[in-house]
Amino acid sequence: MALTLDKILIVEDDPIVRNLLSDIFRRHKCGVHSAQTLAEAENLLATDRFDLMMLDLRLPDGDGHGFLERVATFPHRPLVVMVTGYGTIESAVACMRAGAFDYVLKPFSPGQIDIILKKAQAYSQLLQVNRYLSDADGAEEGGLIGRSPALARLAQMIERVAPTDATVLITGESGTGKEMIAREIYRASPRRQQPFIKVNCAAISQNLIESEFFGHERGAFTGATERREGRFELANQGTLLLDEVSEIPLNLQAKLLRVLQEREFERVGGNRTIKVNVRILATSNRDLLSHVEKGEFRQDLYYRLNVFPVHVPALRERGGDVALLAEHFLKRCARKHGIKVNGFADSARAALAAYRWPGNVREMQNTIERAVILTEAGRPVTACALGLPGDFAAAPPLPPAAAPPNDYAAALVSAGDTPDGVTLTDGAGGVRTIAELEKQAIGVALRQSGGNRTQAAQLLGISIRTLRNKLQEYRAAGDPVDAEVGAGEA
Repeated sequence: MALTLDKILIVEDDPIVRNLLSDIFRRHKCGVHSAQTLAEAENLLATDRFDLMMLDLRLPDGDGHGFLERVATFPHRPLVVMVTGYGTIESAVACMRAGAFDYVLKPFSPGQIDIILKKAQAYSQLLQVNRYLSDADGAEEGGLIGRSPALARLAQMIERVAPTDATVLITGESGTGKEMIAREIYRASPRRQQPFIKVNCAAISQNLIESEFFGHERGAFTGATERREGRFELANQGTLLLDEVSEIPLNLQAKLLRVLQEREFERVGGNRTIKVNVRILATSNRDLLSHVEKGEFRQDLYYRLNVFPVHVPALRERGGDVALLAEHFLKRCARKHGIKVNGFADSARAALAAYRWPGNVREMQNTIERAVILTEAGRPVTACALGLPGDFAAAPPLPPAAAPPNDYAAALVSAGDTPDGVTLTDGAGGVRTIAELEKQAIGVALRQSGGNRTQAAQLLGISIRTLRNKLQEYRAAGDPVDAEVGAGEA
């Protein structure tokens, strides 16, 4: 029976019809209230909240159609099913236009009411899901991108488990795309037309997490001014994602275990047992087994979640997928920001391939989005624009007008003296060492940039960190190259 239809109001002056409806609803374990007049119904609606109202079209003190229009102004408007023994097409159309959910003629059978209840439950659940969880955040473009063996194995695992109802525990480092894998399992499952509800266990206050999971009744705690359905209830017949499940407090883990085993629970402050049919997916970036050994996570809950483990590989374990993912994010970010960039420069491709990506796919996406914003329209994304940390760091690209006319890399490999004073031979005609040439080139770059280290590093094709290290070496040796030009930071 409908989980979101707890309270039903019957507005009917015929005692036989009123009792028949009451028996049907109580058989489905609904709370039933009744009224014989519109005045009684209005008093009940003003003091309580109802999920469904069966409203007779003709009542002793007025017309149900007119009352239907007044109900539309109430703060908690129930779904309304019109009931009449004098039905016409015109009155049915008028009631539906006024906001009625359905229309039923007397005499009716219990089977007809059962069908109405099923339709009302589905519609009510859809309204609740849209109200609380119009959850487009994190709903990234679908599909696994890559051809590495690690990703191929992951795809095979998804293909095997998706058609089943098995509970899946998805593990992996932060940023590897565990939520995206959960969505892929959902999209390939028989429940793909039903709700997909996510609860971030790490982002909810411990005082509220039980209410978020199971819902609460009005007055259950300070601030609970109305009844609210929890995530398990909203996900009924669909899929519930417990994101970062390791963050669930110990005192709630026993209740969660019961729901996973029995598929039933009570709302906070309530005593009615609610049954659900939900598939569970869970993610964690921690080693749950070590948490079990430390007593921080229940062993029985771990084994209940770990029915079908799926591990998402780190980006550094996916080899050639880096280039494919980079191209994908480049197109997406360029489209998002309306900037037409001309692919990646060779230096950027080399930096992307060499970097270890400790933040995995999420770090790559954010890095490329920043680089696209820094890149001028029509130009390729450079290593400088990527700005990867450590040895891969580079300064933002200079405007074209500020770029110097000389190519220092070519100067170092040309014969004889260069226009900037870099010489490949010593005074006796011998060849100068690489260390000497490197030191001289750094001095030239600093002079050409007016002492700006950031610009000098760009001219030399090295990171600002590498340049700083070299200058520190020279100062330690008593020969500070940058002293003569008064070099500073950009």
